[in-house]
Amino acid sequence: MKKIFIFLFIFLLPFSLKANNFLDSDLDGVPDKDEINIYFTDPNLRDTDYDGYSDWLELNSGFSPLDSRPIKLEDSDFDHDGLSDRMELNFKTNLTNKDTDGDGFLDGEEIKNFYNPLSKENKKLEKRIEINTGKQELDYFLGGVKMGTFIISSGVHGTTPLGQHIIRNKSIKAWSPYGLWMPYWLGLDNGRVGIHELPVWPNGYVEGEDHLGTPVSHGCIRLGHDSAEFLYNWAEVGTGVFVY
Repeated sequence: MKKIFIFLFIFLLPFSLKANNFLDSDLDGVPDKDEINIYFTDPNLRDTDYDGYSDWLELNSGFSPLDSRPIKLEDSDFDHDGLSDRMELNFKTNLTNKDTDGDGFLDGEEIKNFYNPLSKENKKLEKRIEINTGKQELDYFLGGVKMGTFIISSGVHGTTPLGQHIIRNKSIKAWSPYGLWMPYWLGLDNGRVGIHELPVWPNGYVEGEDHLGTPVSHGCIRLGHDSAEFLYNWAEVGTGVFVY
């Protein structure tokens, strides 16, 4: 599989071994400064993991240049800190050091608890939610890094208010004026609309299970059960929400 990915990459995207006029001692296409400070590969060795592919080819094909196994960056955790190599690159942590900031906590543990893995101070990373009504998708971010995407169902005929919002209130099970329950409610601004699980009628019927990905609500942003429960537990009151 690794050979196929790399072959397709070479075929579809012609490349140059020039490193944008930066020093590239091993001529692998990755500047020394990036090998040392970002990827933690050997700047004097074209193929750090000795798997037959240059560091540049592996990185640009999405594979780990530190592991000779055919493993993608998102599936690799070279330093076993609980944070994938892909996320290490996104958060700018050290792929070869379990505790980048030296505060006694693993990088993965800090991200799991929303702390900055680059600071010894107890600094929480900012959370943000973005809702794309055109794609019917919700993305959630930690410290500017996209952590995941959920399919939604927003309001019909532009009833979901666009722009900047914040989560004003939370409720495990809110009651709708339309006569149904809205589990895992995250109320936006004045509380007229919110993010919640697919609504449930008093008789137990779950509305809109087959409508995710299509606008059907009166303005709220609907999520499936697992994603609604996760987001409810992940987001605090005050979390920013941008709808577009």
